[in-house]
Amino acid sequence: MQSKVSFELVDTTMRDGEQTAGVVFSQEEKLQMAVKLDEAGIPWIEAGIPAMGRREQETLKEMLSLPLRATLIAWNRADEADIRASIACGFSHIHLSLPVSDLHIQFKLKKSREWVLERLQHILQFTRSFGCTVFVGAEDASRADPEFLLQYADVASRFGAERLRYADTVGCLDPFETFSRVNHLVSRSSLPVEFHGHNDFGLAAANTLSAFHAGAALASVTISGIGERAGNASLEEVATSMSHLYRFSCGLQLPVLPELTHLLSRASGRPIQTYRSVMTAMNG
Repeated sequence: MQSKVSFELVDTTMRDGEQTAGVVFSQEEKLQMAVKLDEAGIPWIEAGIPAMGRREQETLKEMLSLPLRATLIAWNRADEADIRASIACGFSHIHLSLPVSDLHIQFKLKKSREWVLERLQHILQFTRSFGCTVFVGAEDASRADPEFLLQYADVASRFGAERLRYADTVGCLDPFETFSRVNHLVSRSSLPVEFHGHNDFGLAAANTLSAFHAGAALASVTISGIGERAGNASLEEVATSMSHLYRFSCGLQLPVLPELTHLLSRASGRPIQTYRSVMTAMNG
């Protein structure tokens, strides 16, 4: 295993996790989760999507008023209205996302690769004009042309992004392919890479660990792996694997994680999914 200075986790329970079918968190539940995530030592919390409307914006403003050590991030499409909504809430850390696979560019956006790069440049300049720190997401990166992804990363770097999220949006990678692709990106791009894995084949946590070995500086997780379709990489599984398999703490307080698991279970109305062995490791 390579020696690394840091590997940080970005919790997206209140953004990607809330995309689970039938799950809607109340304002109180979101505030409780933010406080408990902060207590656990999570350095980055993707708090939500201001463009969703007034109710979400009110919750996010309340969250921003909490005395947290964690940095709160707003998720946005590459759209000026989205960015303005985030700025109005008080966010200074902005995540913006664009598709990078030809499938999504052609059939979802009905645009071209050139349009994506031009849009990325424009929205980065627009967002940074507010003095914000900007992170860029590469949606469906695992199905993108690797060379186009490098062009996208280069534009992101040149116009002021501070990191790049590699999203396995449909969960189609295995750990070997994850290592190859993330390592290629890390070796060719100047930006720190964040890995965002989905669990369609039950490999999100394994792929996240592989991304760590490949040189990723950060990874997205959710409490208990909650998320759209089969879910995301589980905070509990990734954190305990890093700690017990690799002796790498990620700066987290593992004894707090069972409390997060129970809090998520109550808020989502879902049974606790974390394996007994992981719960034992968190308490041990």
